[in-house]
Amino acid sequence: MDFLTRAHEHLASHPVVDGHNDLPWALRQRVRYDLDRLDIAADQTGRLHTDIPRLRSGGVGAQFWSVYVRSDLAGDDAVSATLEQIDGVRQMLARHPADLAGALSADDMEKARGEGRIASLMGAEGGHSINNSLGTLRALYALGVRYMTLTHNDNIAWADSATDEVAVGGLSAFGEEVVREMNRIGMLVDLSHVAVPTMRDALATSVAPVVFSHSSSRAICDHVRNIPDDVLAQLPANGGVAMATFVPKFILPAAVDWTRAADENMEAHGLHHLDTTPEAMKVHAAFEAANPRPVATVSTVADHLDHMREVAGVDHIGIGGDFDGTAFTPAGLEDVAGYPNLIAELLRRGWSGSDLAKLTWQNAVRVLRAAEDVARDLQSRRGPSNATIGQLDG
Repeated sequence: MDFLTRAHEHLASHPVVDGHNDLPWALRQRVRYDLDRLDIAADQTGRLHTDIPRLRSGGVGAQFWSVYVRSDLAGDDAVSATLEQIDGVRQMLARHPADLAGALSADDMEKARGEGRIASLMGAEGGHSINNSLGTLRALYALGVRYMTLTHNDNIAWADSATDEVAVGGLSAFGEEVVREMNRIGMLVDLSHVAVPTMRDALATSVAPVVFSHSSSRAICDHVRNIPDDVLAQLPANGGVAMATFVPKFILPAAVDWTRAADENMEAHGLHHLDTTPEAMKVHAAFEAANPRPVATVSTVADHLDHMREVAGVDHIGIGGDFDGTAFTPAGLEDVAGYPNLIAELLRRGWSGSDLAKLTWQNAVRVLRAAEDVARDLQSRRGPSNATIGQLDG
């Protein structure tokens, strides 16, 4: 039996839990959530990385949909945009109930798998989405958000981002209180995008497992968005999971400088570097025609997973592709249908079925269940925090 056939068989029983997909933002940008104009029940190859037919063929069993909003939005504007993103996901789930099952818990994920539906969870990408308010954090949890990335690309008042200048030095006192309140309510602390001191502070503060929803190994590709080995090595004690991403500029050293130049070209054309609208992609395509792009492959991603398994252990790794949140993807992982190619490569490298089951399904479910257990314990011992950033940070 060839490796690809074995990969499909594996995914039939242990499908992928993907930690991060930006389809909601793509639907907002392109059609303002008008799902009649961009129907993911149909193959949308050439327009999106994600649709239901390709999720099915890719063996995806659970997806954390990112309810990301850009970090140049601030205050109530960021909160309102996040609520609109949540509403957009709810519209998507209501439209496709035979394929997508809203999920709030590890039990919901298992139930959806048993029903042959794709468990759909939400993750907020950046603490700017709560506007320094623990009440807003709890409201997002009540609406179904099950992780929050502490920052996006820019610092916030209480946490440093990996792609900004040092300001807080990690987490402020209020930032630590945010982590404690996330533990209390059962929301996973996501450390993708944050500066290394923020990672370390969060790991020192959190009593529940953390996640990296879409970050890879800094030892393999020295990019600030990736996880250094000393942090990966802390995951066994914490119980958390690092979910490797596919974004070429984070995984292929040769792509780092090229992507920086491509981003500068976008900005010179008056476009945001994360824009993936048709207009923006034409600008990208013209730049790529003049400047051939270094291409990451399935093997590139497998190199990261091999290293992350070696440092953190197989119980502490997962997958977070970042589809529809990047202009470029690796060869063989062009869209969500590509997961079998990655599993086949890992089988070729000698990964066992039990190790792959942990990677694709079991680790992510375990982490969410552990966060729920911690929350039940904490809620039996203390009530909600109503601390403000003014009180704790001055």
